[in-house]
Amino acid sequence: MKPASRLFTRLIITTLLLPLLHGAGTLAQEWHRFRGPNGSGISEAATVPATWTAEDYNWKVKLPGIGHSSPAVWEDRIFLTSAEDKGRRRIVVCLSTADGSILWSKTFDSTTHKKHPRNSFASPSPAVDAKRVYVSWSVPKRLTLMALSHDGSVVWNRDLGPYKSQHSCGTSPIVYGDMVILGDDQDGASSLIAVDARTGATRWRTERNSERVAYSTPFVYRGDTKPQLIFASGAHGLSSIDPASGRTLWELDVFDKRTVSSPQAIDGLIFGTCGSGAGGNYLAAVEPGNLDSSRPPRLRYKITRNAPYVPTPIAKNGRIFLWADNGVVSCLRANDGKLIWRKRVGGTYSGSPICVRDRLYCISDGGDAVVLAASDQYQLFGRHSLGEPSRSTPAVAGGVMYLRTYAHLFSLGGHEAVARRPNKAR
Repeated sequence: MKPASRLFTRLIITTLLLPLLHGAGTLAQEWHRFRGPNGSGISEAATVPATWTAEDYNWKVKLPGIGHSSPAVWEDRIFLTSAEDKGRRRIVVCLSTADGSILWSKTFDSTTHKKHPRNSFASPSPAVDAKRVYVSWSVPKRLTLMALSHDGSVVWNRDLGPYKSQHSCGTSPIVYGDMVILGDDQDGASSLIAVDARTGATRWRTERNSERVAYSTPFVYRGDTKPQLIFASGAHGLSSIDPASGRTLWELDVFDKRTVSSPQAIDGLIFGTCGSGAGGNYLAAVEPGNLDSSRPPRLRYKITRNAPYVPTPIAKNGRIFLWADNGVVSCLRANDGKLIWRKRVGGTYSGSPICVRDRLYCISDGGDAVVLAASDQYQLFGRHSLGEPSRSTPAVAGGVMYLRTYAHLFSLGGHEAVARRPNKAR
């Protein structure tokens, strides 16, 4: 074959394979933070079943310690946090997606302290990029933000100062570009912080009002000409932050209670919720302001009935689904809040729902994985007992769903070509 012909053949092959390779990489890396891509909770995987039995799990493994954090996945590795001995030991663990085997586990000495009975000492979820995994936890004297390599070596470890909260912490870090960003809205001195992902050095720190601890994890909003970090807190409402500098771009004080759920966006609106253990929960739908300040943000509407306090809402195809703590699920038209349906599915909930194609998945506090249709017609596909309580949110990567209970991790679904492995607990 002539050189020119060989070059042409290589170009054709590369052109055909590149989309496939790109797609495979995207599929494997899509769940690198709490609630997956940009915190949306959305996956288009076609290989996660709506109904299943115990025999359908690829594997089930026992985790070291217990916790509420959700899995973060990068290629063939799953990252989680746990705790032992009432928080005196914090654990970062890495498992294989293939069989759930523990590749490494790192234990860090800590101290026990007061927390809410429904919280855990390992509630913040990890964030991961191509080189490192980032974790956070707190004791009253120290809020920790740490980076470890994919092989478990500590790269850097930051002490972000005291953390004051009667309930302990729960907000998760995110990765944005070459920075790790964490919200530190607490009862004490509060701030938002961005650090260099490679070194842990501070890039910027924005001071915040101290009113009540917030557990919300930010997302990146791209509704204008430049990206904005959206944070939610009881002290500031919804805030738009310039990720390059930490400068506040706009802010709307729409919450009069604590924020636990994380903000979401759909159809040009930003949604957040607030609430309390005593009730009074509501959802706020906000039209964001533009960046030249010619149009300030404004409240479009509020939903005060069966709004979630802890679970984060999920948006899909012009609809927003509210999975309330008391097991009442509502489907609303996102642009005006009009109710389409509302049903009680049973149980109480602390984890958040995710959407896989056209189905909603959420795990009850009692450990039942409930599956509903994400559509204008209510449909219950099934309720599947995991055999143990859970306050975690599922993750989906590589076409596989990972469900975490207090002390176990399950793998479910995947390509039909992948051979089923025996269901076993270690």
